[in-house]
Amino acid sequence: MLTALMGGRALTATELAGAAGVTLQTASAHLSKLEAGGLLAQRKQGRHRYFTLADDGVGKLLEGIMGFAAGRGHLRHRPGPKDPALRKARICYDHLAGDYGVRMLDSLIGSGAISALGEGLNLTPHGETHLGSIGIDVSGLRSNRRPLCRSCLDWSERRAHLAGSLGNALLSNFLDKGWARRTENSRSIFFTPEGERRFLALFPIETIGLP
Repeated sequence: MLTALMGGRALTATELAGAAGVTLQTASAHLSKLEAGGLLAQRKQGRHRYFTLADDGVGKLLEGIMGFAAGRGHLRHRPGPKDPALRKARICYDHLAGDYGVRMLDSLIGSGAISALGEGLNLTPHGETHLGSIGIDVSGLRSNRRPLCRSCLDWSERRAHLAGSLGNALLSNFLDKGWARRTENSRSIFFTPEGERRFLALFPIETIGLP
């Protein structure tokens, strides 16, 4: 159920029960415990109750657990057409993950837009100017309390992608421009042919392949 909420959408208990393959009664019991543990937040709209991850810290925690499991061969592999799409580009709470997410961060670091020291990431003056040219209001992002740049371990690539308010702003930018779109009932992000061309031109440095 937590993985289903990694897509960033609010879901009902019935929808989460379906995602987990359990009864509504079982799902409700688990949701109560997860909410009490601070992992979930509940929103009410009319007669309906919706659940979301409590904050982006929970998303980071889940992605880290997935990376830990992947590194030790404990992930369940479910063959099917959705798997390649998820590995290529997916949403991780509210930012881009997968091969394209890692490529984007590699490109930003390689071009000097972001400086990296260990797991710490910082946007450079060059990067602020560069991202401003594609419509990212960095000064506006700096005004909120959320970290601007944050490294998030990608469970499928087992390398870092970009999280934080900047990671969210970039994904929103791609969606608003029509370069990409959310996929129904999936965490995968689908890039249009034109959107993919523009994305690859904007972030030209390819990721390092895994052995």
